Amino acid sequence: MADTHDPSREVVVRVLPLLGVPHLDRGFDYLASGEDADLATPGVKVRVRFAGRLVDAIVLERPEQTEFEGTLRYIERVISPEVVYPPRIAKLVDALADRYAATRSDIIRTCIPPRHAKGAETATDTPWDKLGASTEPDLSAWSMYEGGTELVDDVIAETANETAESSAPPRAGWQVAPGASWTEPLAALAAKVARDGGGVLIVVPDQRDVDRLSAALREIVGPRQITTLTASQGPQARYSRYLSVLHGQGRLVIGTRSAAYAPVANLKLAVVMFDGDESLVNQMAPYDHAREVLTTRSSIEKCALIIGGFARTPETQLLIDAGWLRSVAAPREILRQRAPRIHAAGDSDFELERDPRARHARLPGVAFQAARSALERNEPVLFQVPRTGYIQTLACGTCREPARCRACNGPLGLPSSREAAAPTCRWCGRIETMYTCPACGSHRLRAVVLGTERTAEELGRAFPSTKVLTSFGEGVRDDIEHGPAIVVATPGAEPVVLDGAYGAAVLLDTWALLNRPDLRAHEDAFEKWVHAATLVAPVSDGGEVVVVADAALEVVQHLIRWDVEAQASYELSQRRDVRFPPAVHMAAVDSPRASLDEFLSILDRSGVPEPHEVLGPVDLPPGVDLPGEWDRAQYGEAQRVLIRTPLNTRTQLGKALRAATVTRASLKSDLPLRIQVNPTHIG
Repeated sequence: MADTHDPSREVVVRVLPLLGVPHLDRGFDYLASGEDADLATPGVKVRVRFAGRLVDAIVLERPEQTEFEGTLRYIERVISPEVVYPPRIAKLVDALADRYAATRSDIIRTCIPPRHAKGAETATDTPWDKLGASTEPDLSAWSMYEGGTELVDDVIAETANETAESSAPPRAGWQVAPGASWTEPLAALAAKVARDGGGVLIVVPDQRDVDRLSAALREIVGPRQITTLTASQGPQARYSRYLSVLHGQGRLVIGTRSAAYAPVANLKLAVVMFDGDESLVNQMAPYDHAREVLTTRSSIEKCALIIGGFARTPETQLLIDAGWLRSVAAPREILRQRAPRIHAAGDSDFELERDPRARHARLPGVAFQAARSALERNEPVLFQVPRTGYIQTLACGTCREPARCRACNGPLGLPSSREAAAPTCRWCGRIETMYTCPACGSHRLRAVVLGTERTAEELGRAFPSTKVLTSFGEGVRDDIEHGPAIVVATPGAEPVVLDGAYGAAVLLDTWALLNRPDLRAHEDAFEKWVHAATLVAPVSDGGEVVVVADAALEVVQHLIRWDVEAQASYELSQRRDVRFPPAVHMAAVDSPRASLDEFLSILDRSGVPEPHEVLGPVDLPPGVDLPGEWDRAQYGEAQRVLIRTPLNTRTQLGKALRAATVTRASLKSDLPLRIQVNPTHIG
């Protein structure tokens, strides 16, 4: 094809092939001639022939000359003249690649949607101000919070470029008050920044949150002035909206996890809500968290940052303790006014209960009374259940030792939904007519977690004249009408009450959340409880929350006192004691045993920062698999090592891990390897 090129109009372009291979994650020089020479500018996507096949690549730069001593190939074509990889996103990708020991091409695939011809034809040159009419937002809701007004003033001043060049942009950890709307104050601040000419990027966990925030924004700005980026959108919509954001037309952007990479022009405010939600963690390499993406962007682009939610993660608390974030929270007197009455009901209440309907619904007396009082006031009642469906596994009613079959040691369960059915082994089918616990000798049995469907049936019998609604799985309800009803929902699927609130909430089977073999079990449980409690009316209106758990537990006490900061600080102190994230920096490396030994040997030569500590190898956590195929007899089962370093070596550890993966790949090692830096669940 050389004779089709114009030698008089040739330039050298250095491109990054999007291969996802560690040792090829670097620039390669090609030639561009003629029209391609004019179009192949940094940030443009091109097609090149690499190792005999056509692949996409990003133009990184146009060096004056090449250091390659051989004959350069020509690029095949410029896919589009659009600069889809602007310098601000390139800096972000480089920083995250070092932090997460990742290949840049893996991150770029998350950043940039594939080109779509129809999407490219969409007009994106209309100024944001011309897309609709906006009104001056009401920012008074921020005055409820200590430091809220100051935060708003600083964000507005930052947008107007009135802050000193050397000063850090305003950054805050926002604790939303119980019963207060998070969408209205956030929408008002976002609209204000956008009206003043600044770019806004808000990341939330799921589509329901996107819809709620969009509805609040539409009260202030026009619908076309809101750009949403979610996984449910098709290829055409994703690409056209990406271009809209890139060109500055999409100035006010909200979306789910991958929206954290949106190339918002003149970014002045970045927000991530509910950062403890697992939906904000990428389940594919590089396993990045939207919170970490936006904190990195705030450092690179010098934009304001808000990390908000009803609860607070230890990661956010660490940043507040370090002074990197300021705390914005309602004062104690406002919390007392707005929070419902919260109290605990332990297992002893089951023994003391005299009401047969309450016994039938496995409710403590105080929970049954709270639900009945709310229904008598014509208010709905929320029952939060950790799991969906029917969970048939049984346990000892006294010590909760899992109930096992005497014949095959399989788990005992209740067949189908028949009320009078005898416990039956789920492995061999043997009926257990007289169960005896091998641990304590008790003959009592109880369901481990009955699930939403079974709980709904039991509550229907306990409250026969009240309608029972469920919200879980594929049948999630966004909202319900205000009125007497029982709502059984799993965490995160609780519907909001239109024009009102729940009169009471009962948090059932809490031990199933608290007793999980997970470092974050109590943190996750607290977040789920707080979220449910915020949907309940304040104590002045009779709102009541009953948590069926031991009142002596620290996490339960923090819930009763609505002390979110104390819970986050307690979790952080616990992590410091055991030296786990976020108190330290940690990488989990999964691979077959033989490959792990090889990788650790390479890592030692890659300059892993000192001091460091290697924990393991150990088996992978239950339910965790390593994708890929290998000869297990020869290389062993998949195992995990944890590499722990101090916080100030975060980037050095990522670079060392990245260098080790490059060396390993160059040695043609094809056994599976997975690296997760500061994983949410360590095992």
